[in-house]
Amino acid sequence: MRFPPHQSPSHPTRRTGWPMAACAGVAILAAGPAHAARLAFVLNSADATIDEYDIDSHQQVRRVSVLREPHHTAPTPDGKYLLVGDTSGNMLFFLDAVTGERVRQIPMADPYQLQFSPNGKYFTIAGLARNQVDIYDASDYHLLYRLHVDAMPSHMNYAPDSSVVYVSLQDSGKLTAIETATGKVLWTSDVGSTPAGVLWHNDQILVGVMGTNYVAVVDPADGHVERKIEMAPGPHNLFVSPDNKRLFVTCRASGIIERLDWDSLNVVQSYHVAGGPDDIVFAPDGKMWATLRWRQHVAIIDPTSGEVVDTIRTGRSPHGIWLNTNEPTLHLSMADRPALPTP
Repeated sequence: MRFPPHQSPSHPTRRTGWPMAACAGVAILAAGPAHAARLAFVLNSADATIDEYDIDSHQQVRRVSVLREPHHTAPTPDGKYLLVGDTSGNMLFFLDAVTGERVRQIPMADPYQLQFSPNGKYFTIAGLARNQVDIYDASDYHLLYRLHVDAMPSHMNYAPDSSVVYVSLQDSGKLTAIETATGKVLWTSDVGSTPAGVLWHNDQILVGVMGTNYVAVVDPADGHVERKIEMAPGPHNLFVSPDNKRLFVTCRASGIIERLDWDSLNVVQSYHVAGGPDDIVFAPDGKMWATLRWRQHVAIIDPTSGEVVDTIRTGRSPHGIWLNTNEPTLHLSMADRPALPTP
């Protein structure tokens, strides 16, 4: 969901001190070749930029300019590119997943949330501003189906077999299920005020319901809510640990990240991270990287102790985040992680 940038109290910032030079829409900081680093990509929604950081040193490598409002990412199934959706710019940007260089762009209507299906056949976009869900052929990005929905499609996740994509509709308090092969709406169900993050988990769908204090557990067959998992107010997005044993929920409005037990789904640990924690990825060393939407920082968190061990200064309203490590399962979050079959 789009929010105006919030002003936060001053906070010590990480400064590189490197000179900056503009080059074809890409600002490159003098830190050696980009390909030498494992990169973290951070999308600054209010600055129309993408910051790239060395994962190991936490130093900025480059800043890539886009058009207006980047929010979310999706790595291509072949791992070559990171796609970045520029929503109000109506453009999809391709970044080289290894070097971080911007290599291609194609016009696309309101690419807010974006995700490939687990089988790599479909590429789906939730157009938040235009109230539409678009399903594309992932081989060449031609549009297969456009669905006009009510209202504000926000986040999504697929069934493990790629047959259905589930999309939250923020403004109507609903979750909708769409058959990918036909573009047919299978059902639409009430889940609560302002739903956002969607995650397939153990043959159920979990939905972060921001206007409440719960995550809804939804039956994928008909959309009825089976359970409400109580937690801090404002549960926004859901993420899976690299070992597929832990679930995390960012409660952005509360400044809290909740950890859920994998099986019981009960809250077992709370992390207090001020500044609007939004999206999470996991680094090879096990640390969580969380964008702080209202503080212009990324927080690096020890998931065992809950301690914030470092912060990195970003642009305004940092939202989507992705790491280009060589271990794919370590950097996939709700927004770009295929649904996993139940063990």
